[in-house]
This record gives sequence, structure tokens and C-alpha cells, in this order.
Amino acid sequence: MKVLVTGSAGHLGEGLVRTLRHLQYEVVALDIQASAFTTHRGSVTDRAFVRRCMEGVQTVFHAATLHKPHVVTHSQQQFIDTNISGTLNLLQEAVAAGVERFIFTSTTSVFGDALVPPPAAPAAWITEEVQPVPKNIYGVTKAAAEDFCQLYYRNYGLPCIVLRTSRFFPEADDNRRMRESYTDDNLKTNEYLFRRVDLEDAVSAHLAAAARAADIGFGTYIISATTPFLPEDMARLRHDAPAVLQQRAPAYAAEYARRGWKMFPGIDRVYVNRCARAALGWQPRHDFNAVVERLQAGSQLQSPLARLVGIKGYHTETFSEGPYPVE
Repeated sequence: MKVLVTGSAGHLGEGLVRTLRHLQYEVVALDIQASAFTTHRGSVTDRAFVRRCMEGVQTVFHAATLHKPHVVTHSQQQFIDTNISGTLNLLQEAVAAGVERFIFTSTTSVFGDALVPPPAAPAAWITEEVQPVPKNIYGVTKAAAEDFCQLYYRNYGLPCIVLRTSRFFPEADDNRRMRESYTDDNLKTNEYLFRRVDLEDAVSAHLAAAARAADIGFGTYIISATTPFLPEDMARLRHDAPAVLQQRAPAYAAEYARRGWKMFPGIDRVYVNRCARAALGWQPRHDFNAVVERLQAGSQLQSPLARLVGIKGYHTETFSEGPYPVE
């Protein structure tokens, strides 16, 4: 089978190309940057280039995007050109080329302000039923691209699956206070409880989506590590996460004590992957308990695939605020 992967020089794109090549797929790998995993260098904003890349393709994995780290360094028009117009180019050429399925990598950032409840409210239980309220151009453009995917399924019959992925980047956190309060591994391990997914699981979700796309037609799914929390935990979780963890995942405490790590005092939202597991047959392997068990065994935090892909960074510049500039 011939597949197209956009964003092949990025974290997810490289992970997809590595995995698909291992599975003996013929991979057309598109990116604006040259890399060992890019076969066609160019932009999704160039429709003629997209058309050439699309020839003979049966499945599109569209991971190319401008991300949140680019909000300060790129204009709103650049976000519109890449995230909206680029997606539209791919959808148009996919229909013209007779592509059988289109998998779009979106983000939990589309939820935006819906993620943070008022100070006295319980933590937010984030499922696909939560209405997105994008808070920046990144979220707005990804939400608009999702709508284009739905439109192309309804109007042209192109099966489209939208995957709203949570954090899988290995780069340092953009929040200075968090970087100063927690070691990087401590911070990321905590996030597996509610807002992080390992790259290996993100890749497997895309493959599962491709396998089910024809049967589903159109669907939008949250891709995040399986949380140990339940809806009834949300009120206490907001202000006393360690107490809830003692009930839901008590084995973590000894390993955290051994490492001198800290749990967050409170957690304000939890991404729920139940729909993705049920509809796509997705079986994520890297949840909080699995990560803690790996650490206890002396292994590393990330999966082998995540370690292979490694840190890429989002900019060639360095910034006084941290790994990238913030608003």
C-alpha cells in the first residue's frame, strides 16, 4: 500500500514513517525540511506539489502543522496558510486522486478555554462531547481544518478520522514555573495521568484510525494515555491530586519518594480516551502505571520509538523565556 505522510521531519511524522516503512508500506514523506525520513521536500501550501505527491496514494496521514510554539514567531496568516489552506489542498487532491482514507492529526489544544474550569469547580472531564473554545490562532486553525475534514466526508465521501492528540513532544515545558518546580522527567510522568501520550501510542492510534476509517466514515477522537481517574474523582482531584492517586495508583508513591519527585498538588483537567479505544480498537500501552513500572525496573521514561525520534526543537533560535517564546 502506498501512503503519504506529511510533516515527516517532525516528531509524529518521523514516528509514522519509521513504523510504516518497518511494516513494508511504500511511503511518500513530505516536509518543508530535509531529513532522513523526508522523500519529497516542499510545502502543503503548494497545491501543485501536493498533487504530485498524491499520485497513487491510498492513505493520507496529515501531521504537518504550525504548532503552539509558533504562535509568537509566525503570523496569523501563516497559520491560516499552513493549517487551513494546506489541509484543504490535501483534501482536494486526495479526492481527485481517489485516496481511500484521510487521517488528520489535530490537537487537544482545540478545546482551549474549555479545559480550565472556574477556581471552585471540579477538574474538567474532557471527552469528545466537550465543545471546543479555541484560545489562540493555533486552536482556531486546527478546529477549522477539522471542519474541512468533516465537509469532505459529507460532500465527497472521503473517509476522514480526526485525532486530537495530547502532548507527546519531549522538549522542555514552556512554563517557566513548572520547569523550575519539577525535573523534566517528573513533570512528564505526572502528565501521563491526564494530558500526555507516548509517541509510540500516538503512532499506533493513527494506524488504528486508518484501519477503521472506511467503516466509521468520519469521527473525532481524543488520543491521550489512559487515565486511572474516574468522573467521581474530579472534585477532589482539582485540589488534592496526591490523595486521589493514593486511591487510584498507590504504587507510584514509593518510586516518587526514591527519586525525590513530587506529584502536582492539583490537576485541572483529564483527557479521556475511551471513545478512541472503543471505536478504533486502539490499545495504548504507555499509561501512568506502565511508566512508573518501567521506572521501577530501571528503564527510561519514553518508549523505544520516542527515544529514537528524540528531541527536535521548534525553532533554530534560542529564547530567554525558555524553549520557545510565549505570549
